[in-house]
Formats: sequence, structure tokens, C-alpha cells
Amino acid sequence: MLLEIDSQSDIPIYQQICNQLILGIAKNEIQPNEVLPSVRQMADEIGVNMMTVSKAYTLLKNDGYIVTDRRNGTKIAPKQEATLSFQQHFSDSLELLLAEAYIHQVPESELLQQIKQTYQKFEQ
Repeated sequence: MLLEIDSQSDIPIYQQICNQLILGIAKNEIQPNEVLPSVRQMADEIGVNMMTVSKAYTLLKNDGYIVTDRRNGTKIAPKQEATLSFQQHFSDSLELLLAEAYIHQVPESELLQQIKQTYQKFEQ
């Protein structure tokens, strides 16, 4: 698995790693129980500091996307139910995105179309 890191992006590298792995899981490009490279291997593959990968893995683990076992390494976690905590985080994030769209005068019909198109990517 090779992630594409944009060192010129305003998005921190650890967040790019998290985002790409979450998208990979949602698109079924990475399957539950699939073993991820070790922190050292991932850092070497994408050319970043091990602490950056470690931070990404820690965040993904805390959010339930990956599980770590000293014997078996780091694996993709099974898909999970939406907890109350996740639902609150999702609602807060969505509110901010919609506020930005509103400020930029994106029509509601266009927003709904984009949501449907994006969600369909994950259902394939």
C-alpha cells in the first residue's frame, strides 16, 4: 500500500495518512483484518518521519479504524456501528462544512447532488 503524500499541502501529513486510509476503508480498497505496514515500514514507503506515521496510527486506533496487536501487527478494524460520540462529531463537522458552503453560496440542490455522488463511491 502506497499512500500519496503532498508535502506542499496545508493539511498535515499525519492527517493526510488518516484521510487516505479512511477513504481506502470506505471504498473497500482496504479490507477489515488487512495488515498494515509497521510504523517504520510505512514511514520508509512514503518518506516521512516515523513519529508522523505513529501519530496517524494512534488517531486511527483511537477512532476505531485500526487495531494493534503486538503479535499480529496493525490491522484494519471491522466496520463499526455509529456511536453517539461519532454521531456528534459527524454532526459538528457537517455543520461546519455546510456553513462554509452557505457562505460561498453553494445551492442546496448542488450540495445534495454532491452528497449522493460521493456516498455512491462507497457503496460500490
